[in-house]
Amino acid sequence: MWDRRVERWDHQAATDLQPVIDAVLEIADVQRGAVAVDLGCGTGQLSLPMARAGADVLAVDLSSTMVERLQQKAEAAALESLRGVVCPMELLDLPAGSVDLVVSSYAFHHVRDRDKERLVVNAARWLRPGGKLVLGDMMFGRGATARDRAIIVSKFKILARRGPGGWWRLVKNIARYTFRFQERPVSIDTWKLYFERAGLAEIRSQPVVSEAAVVSGTKPEPA
Repeated sequence: MWDRRVERWDHQAATDLQPVIDAVLEIADVQRGAVAVDLGCGTGQLSLPMARAGADVLAVDLSSTMVERLQQKAEAAALESLRGVVCPMELLDLPAGSVDLVVSSYAFHHVRDRDKERLVVNAARWLRPGGKLVLGDMMFGRGATARDRAIIVSKFKILARRGPGGWWRLVKNIARYTFRFQERPVSIDTWKLYFERAGLAEIRSQPVVSEAAVVSGTKPEPA
C-alpha cells in the first residue's frame, strides 16, 4: 500500500500534515551532532530537516519506495548524515543508550495496539540519558472524552458535506474505526501512560490541529 502512495504522500505531508511536522521539529529541538531516529520516515518530512540541522539520522520505513525517494532527496541535497533503512519499525533493534532523539509523525496509528507501547519501551531503551522521544500523530480514543466526541463529530460532518465521495470515505472510516483496521488511534492520555510506564519523564502533550497532537518525554539522568 505505502509503495503505491509515494507520489501522493509528498503532497499530503506538505499540506495536511505540515502543522504536525512543524510541531514535532520544534519540540525535538534538534542539535548539531545528535543521533536521531525517525520511525515511519516516509519520504523524509522529519528526517531531511533534522539532517539539515546537523543530526546523524537513521530513517526507518517498511516501504522500500518511500526510503528510496528519501535517499534520492538526501543525495540531491548532499546530506551525507542521513541513512535510510527498510524495516518495519516494530522489528527495529538498536543498542541501548545509542541515540539522542527518536521522532515519528503520523505512523504510530497504523501500528497494532499491542505494539504501540512496546515501541515506546524500545525507544526509551535506545535513548541516552537526557534523550527525547517525540511522537506526532492522530490521537483520539473511542468517544470516552469530550475531545474524542468533538473530533469524531467534526470528521463526520466534514466528510458528509463532500457528497458521494465523502460518504464512501465515511463508510470506510467507520469500518476502520470500528474494527481497528489500518488506522488504530489511541488517546493522548493513553500515549502519556505508555511514556510513563516506559520510564520517561517531563512528559508533555500538545494538541495541534483537529485530531492531531504531539506527545514528548525525556529519558531521566541516572540518580
